[in-house]
Amino acid sequence: MFWNSKVTIKNDEEIALMRESGRLLSIVFKELEAYVRPGISTKEIDTFAEKTIRGLGGVPNFLNYEGFPGSVCTSVNDQVVHGIPSEYEILDEGDIISLDCGLIYKGYHSDAARTYGVGKISKEAKDLIDVTRRSFFAGIEKAVAGNRLYDISRAIDDYIAPHGYGIVRELTGHGIGKNLHEEPMIPNYKKLFGRGIKLKAGMTLAIEPMITYGSRRVVWAEDDWTVITEDGSLAAHYENTILVTEGRPEILTLYKE
Repeated sequence: MFWNSKVTIKNDEEIALMRESGRLLSIVFKELEAYVRPGISTKEIDTFAEKTIRGLGGVPNFLNYEGFPGSVCTSVNDQVVHGIPSEYEILDEGDIISLDCGLIYKGYHSDAARTYGVGKISKEAKDLIDVTRRSFFAGIEKAVAGNRLYDISRAIDDYIAPHGYGIVRELTGHGIGKNLHEEPMIPNYKKLFGRGIKLKAGMTLAIEPMITYGSRRVVWAEDDWTVITEDGSLAAHYENTILVTEGRPEILTLYKE
């Protein structure tokens, strides 16, 4: 996966465009949450997502990115991320599905992910989804100018550890802006050495804990895209694009009424 090697600080004009890109994506996810239900295919979700993105004036940034064939990653149950939409994959009552999606608005990217229950789901699945979401918010408490990058990583890890879930290490959060993936890479687990770069106001980051119910170990499916848990346990994913400020970070992809 291509990474832009430079950590960028956005100016006021760029931040305004990032805000609008994030706002539009938050609307997409509001629509997706209502659309997910038993009996539909992941391809139907993808078609709906693309139509919604384009209807809002955005461009789906995942579509054809390094060859990915969809506008949204549809990862069901033990699939962690990068699940390929398919007309043959039909959602059943009790499934969980992680949707990872982004868009481009006037040259600027936004990126977010949510895990949804399909109909009535188990308590174990609900708890996993909830803890994954809460770990994101624990992490961004440290996403303040003057702190270090790995302070975010440590906070996520510290929140997850008491619950006994696995934290995927092969996949990380990232910087974002004119490119979907920019430096820095942002692990969701404690680093043994160093604290990472110093955070500065104007950085835009995609923070995205990927958490498993069992072992943290993952493998790649034969399609070379879909990442699945090695032990077949459930996985959840929660992501937002944020803006680092001198105070509390601003979440750009969180829907506001």
